[in-house]
Amino acid sequence: MMKFLIWLILFVLCWPLAILGILLYPLVWLLTLPFRLLGIAVTGVFALIKGIIFLPARLLGQKP
Repeated sequence: MMKFLIWLILFVLCWPLAILGILLYPLVWLLTLPFRLLGIAVTGVFALIKGIIFLPARLLGQKP
């Protein structure tokens, strides 16, 4: 909703720039998609490494 309100303000102030922005938004979204997927993968790898490192501590911390 906030993006839409900002776009409306831009449309009132400078409509050619607002139209250009609305036309280029899907292209920018497609260009940034691989970077977002890479970020998700890197976060997953770091979580896996953290889980492997802390596994002995978690095993020793449990009481039978």
